[in-house]
Amino acid sequence: MTGVEPHGNLWTAAVERDPAHARNYARRWRTLAESGQDIYGEARFADAMAERESKILDAGCGTGRIGGWLARRGHTVTGVDLDPHLIDVAREDFPDVSWQVGDLGEMDLREPWGSQKLFDLVVMAGNVMTFVATDERVRVLERIRAHMFDDARFVCGFGAGRGYGFEEFLADAESAGLGLNLRLGTWDLRPPSDDFLVAVLAPR
Repeated sequence: MTGVEPHGNLWTAAVERDPAHARNYARRWRTLAESGQDIYGEARFADAMAERESKILDAGCGTGRIGGWLARRGHTVTGVDLDPHLIDVAREDFPDVSWQVGDLGEMDLREPWGSQKLFDLVVMAGNVMTFVATDERVRVLERIRAHMFDDARFVCGFGAGRGYGFEEFLADAESAGLGLNLRLGTWDLRPPSDDFLVAVLAPR
């Protein structure tokens, strides 16, 4: 740790404080989309990394903003999120995508025949890693690694000042079997910065 007070899952805590939190979050994204604002920059980044018809895991998918966009470009997407309301919204907006309620730290996705489901690309946008309980961070990264083909990649982005230092995250990823391939400062390919991290990682 880096002097930050350990904490449980921050999303769950926010919902416990305000039961309308998830609904307000979903409404905000719908309002932004309806206003014509571009909310798909992360999805375009991910699409550029993936061959056509790739298998993509949207980890911490929320309302399906990223995974739904990718599915409409021909990818096979599975989305997992802790919040049942957000998954309900994703299923309503993108009914042809597989959306699942689940804890990323316990994620164990299976094919119909029972083998571990593997993905070509894992996307984690929207500051998801900063909401994860401090003692679950490495476990989440380990579960992501377990769902990746050996030549797959994992792209994760989050902002500074959220209690999870960039170097700490990269060290946790390394301990989970994920090595850094590329570091950027924004989803639109700007150089590394102190304000935001976009990390492309791969199994090592």
